[in-house]
Amino acid sequence: MKQGKDNKPHIGIYGRRNAGKSSLINCLSGQNISIVSDLKGTTTDPVKRSYEILGYAPVIFIDTAGIDDEGETGQLRIQRSLETLNIIDIAIIVISDNEFGDYERKIIERLKELKTVFFIIHNKSDIVPLDSKLKQSLEAEYNVPVIDFTTTNRDLVPLVFDTIKQIAPESTWTFGSLLGDIVGENDIVLLITPIDSEAPQGRMILPQVQVLRDCLDNHCIVITVQDTEVEEFFRCGIKPRLAVTDSQVFYKVKNLIPSDVPLTSFSIVLARSKGDFANYLKGTPHIADLRDGDKILMLESCSHHVSCEDIGRVKIPNALRKFTGKNLEFTFVAGLDQIPDKITDYAMLIQCGGCMVTRKQLLNRLKPAVDAGIPISNYGMTLAYMTGIFDKATEIFK
Repeated sequence: MKQGKDNKPHIGIYGRRNAGKSSLINCLSGQNISIVSDLKGTTTDPVKRSYEILGYAPVIFIDTAGIDDEGETGQLRIQRSLETLNIIDIAIIVISDNEFGDYERKIIERLKELKTVFFIIHNKSDIVPLDSKLKQSLEAEYNVPVIDFTTTNRDLVPLVFDTIKQIAPESTWTFGSLLGDIVGENDIVLLITPIDSEAPQGRMILPQVQVLRDCLDNHCIVITVQDTEVEEFFRCGIKPRLAVTDSQVFYKVKNLIPSDVPLTSFSIVLARSKGDFANYLKGTPHIADLRDGDKILMLESCSHHVSCEDIGRVKIPNALRKFTGKNLEFTFVAGLDQIPDKITDYAMLIQCGGCMVTRKQLLNRLKPAVDAGIPISNYGMTLAYMTGIFDKATEIFK
């Protein structure tokens, strides 16, 4: 399932066939956005739907296939549903007819592994009400809300939304400042944004926009130049509190920035905000230990047209081969597609800044490598290491 194109909170709906998952989404949204049928297995592939929950945030609901699907095709549908567990922030387990068993327990076990919050909805209560003993048992076992619900009564919808707000991690509805602990009012921040074939026509890339907006929110004085104007800028006698550059021109600007001016990159700023920064710091120096034949996994958070100047698919692999002098192999995965082969087949994982995904999605993406003890890094930190300024580019955040 290709994701990675929306960093709104994702809410996954899981349950058996005909538990009323699609009806629930339609009821919550007040729209017929998912196909509903009395036939089992109407929902096949996961389907995303946007909706604004007032008082919380714009969210993405994900409707999934039944976790009790049958047959060879049914198993594929279940697998697609399970894959969405890696990209959600909140899960809703939908049951009906007071049925709760191994299907639901397996989903909940995986949610616990991923540290994803959830609650339970007993649907179709107008036909079969929720048994009080089952409700007490589930609340005691999982310490989560259990709601008796029917899509025939929209007066119950606020209860569901209130529950979502109640259990939602703070990270899903607040966006912490990227640089608020580093810069402040009237500080001068220099943003170095090269314009090459990778730059989108007529606009800036998202990490640059996000850092610019964050600096403005912190009432900084922001000056933006291309890498070709950095030298001229410093002739003006202005000393910025911080310089933030595109990682791919580290090699060029490192000698143009005075040694007493902190320097980092857009990618590293995002790495601290969204990624596993501690393990990035720990894993990046492993670059020096790479050997001939090592496989490197390159993870991108979005799908895009690849040019001859692509940072992740061209520049970093070429730079790594040159820096290490080793014959390295690279595997590229875009969006949140499945990782090919076993994670232990890779000597190292290098992740982009992650501007197009949620923090939860990015951390879950990195988790298999971290759990397996495989070194991880980030585009910007990798380039800083190879340029010899890894310590300088990360020092301000330590």
